[in-house]
Amino acid sequence: MQTINGEATMTTDSNVLFISHGGGPLPLLGDPAHRELVERLTEISGRLRRPSAILVISAHWEQSVPTITAGARPPLIYDYHGFPEEAYDIQYPCPGEPALAGQVHQALKQAGIPARLDQQRGFDHGLFVPLKLMYPEADIPCVQLSLVNSLDAGEHLAIGRALRALDYDNLLVVGSGFSFHNMQAFFAPDNPEIQVRNLAFEDWLHETCTDPTIPESRRTERLLHWERAPHARFCHPREEHLLPLHVCYGLTGRASDSYLPATILGKKSGMFHWGSRLSI
Repeated sequence: MQTINGEATMTTDSNVLFISHGGGPLPLLGDPAHRELVERLTEISGRLRRPSAILVISAHWEQSVPTITAGARPPLIYDYHGFPEEAYDIQYPCPGEPALAGQVHQALKQAGIPARLDQQRGFDHGLFVPLKLMYPEADIPCVQLSLVNSLDAGEHLAIGRALRALDYDNLLVVGSGFSFHNMQAFFAPDNPEIQVRNLAFEDWLHETCTDPTIPESRRTERLLHWERAPHARFCHPREEHLLPLHVCYGLTGRASDSYLPATILGKKSGMFHWGSRLSI
């Protein structure tokens, strides 16, 4: 750990990553609209130090309090519908990591945030789809952390700050969401108005997360009130796919080191990395 303005935060050799994880299992099914996503995730994993364990904050799990998978062998949850049969045959038999789950639970409790361990819950596609692309051997222990169903931005920033207390060697933290998540727009005929809205919000998010001249108090304020951004509610009618980014920023407390763009399902999307700068 290091400190910024007297507060503990992640060291520069740690890795925190917010990813846009695409549409359900499509990145694993050869969908051409996910080609850039597949390229990005495989490139990123090739440039990161291989982690000892991975903590994933998934947009696809909401609970009344932050909840942590604590089982030694969590099953997969095929939490999508209407896809080809092979989408339900995907395997990713990575182990859990109960010791890390316990650390996450304790860090949240120490910060005054009620939290819960779940011995039974499995891994949803917000974890196993991107990690199957990044680490296909499925031999790195994983833990998943839920969102809080309040969907309150400040609450998720606070969860990230609480995770600064983690002391786990070579941990990769992944916020698995999507920087653009309007389902109707994904499948609507493309038009210039949609593109303008998409790009305006993505540019705002890029500036907010990467501009080193923005004071951290201002960066926090922007993320706290993200709905004020250009076309924010068009790009995120519901914010569950954005909030893993808030956890990542709460954890790091500084501008991200790398922005990695990708066009996914015809929309400009982005990924943010905190750690050694990635040259992709």
